[in-house]
Amino acid sequence: MKRILAFGTYNKRKHPRVGIIIDGLREHGCEVVEINHPLTLSTAGRVEILKKPWKLFGFATHLLNLWIHLRKDAKRWVKTNGNPDAVLVGYMGHFDVLLARHLFRGIPILLDHLIFAGDTAKDRGASGLKVKLLRHLDRMAINASSLVLLDTEEHKAMLRPGDHGIVVPVGASKEWYEARSNAHKRDKDIIFYGLYTPLQGTPVIAKAIELLARQSIVPRVTLVGQGQDYDTVHNQLAGLGNVEFIDWVEPEDLPKLVCEYRIALGIFSTTSKGLHVVPNKVYQSMAAGCAVITSDTPPQRRELGSCAIFTEPGNSRALCEAIASLLQQPTDLHTFMDNSEECSKKFTAFEVTRPIMRWLQSK
Repeated sequence: MKRILAFGTYNKRKHPRVGIIIDGLREHGCEVVEINHPLTLSTAGRVEILKKPWKLFGFATHLLNLWIHLRKDAKRWVKTNGNPDAVLVGYMGHFDVLLARHLFRGIPILLDHLIFAGDTAKDRGASGLKVKLLRHLDRMAINASSLVLLDTEEHKAMLRPGDHGIVVPVGASKEWYEARSNAHKRDKDIIFYGLYTPLQGTPVIAKAIELLARQSIVPRVTLVGQGQDYDTVHNQLAGLGNVEFIDWVEPEDLPKLVCEYRIALGIFSTTSKGLHVVPNKVYQSMAAGCAVITSDTPPQRRELGSCAIFTEPGNSRALCEAIASLLQQPTDLHTFMDNSEECSKKFTAFEVTRPIMRWLQSK
């Protein structure tokens, strides 16, 4: 039985990816111990530091305090239990992996590198020296790891030839599957949830909803979240009575909410990052049993196949037509809902962690 130490400032509540990996490894028979002091700063907050460097001191102080606790707990655990077979550094672990490499010399370190910091900052409007610094941070993190876990082949292709990486789809946590099993009725039409960043393409969604209204098609639409495009989208749709805005839903409540809807929307941007990812919400919405409409990109089509409806990135009219078709053809809608449920079986914690287990067993 492999003993894995999950280590770092990851926050499973805000970013469930590492929790899925931990659950999957345990289901494969690994003993996984967590040494975790969560950093409460969001992805958006970390990018904000890049834009406002004077906030870096406060972040560094907070991170250093967490590292003191991590180091103390790690040394105590190793003294009692001996070295683990491998260390898993959770998502957003660009800094944590540097500490892990210092503490666990000679032990394989797996870095869940779900995002490239430089790529994400560029996607959110940063440029020049700021992006270069974050790309340097990406490189330091990758160099400190033994194996890099990426979510798509496109992200894996961003590694250098000498780097070691494998693709591990994001998948969905058990809470989403449980919510689907407990769902009683789906009496609402369409839901989108996520940050209003360029990656999401929320202005594309807003325009599609407008186009539907012009055709007198007014499904019940709920948009959950906040972010830089929020005001634009809110102002654009403010006059439509069929659209509800919810600024925030607690992570624990989100699966149950999504299960009330028939259709879930993915991402629709044309940004570089938007063309490289399969977002969490797509896997989660499939596990919840929704028919999923998302952008027609190589990674999404590769992973989802015939289980989702694809539209051209950035094309509001195509999205409008896809929604209208589903709403007007109930048989097709239910077929795609069934397809989602079947497809989601490939993205459980147990299934997505198979590549990690193969790598661990080879050591």
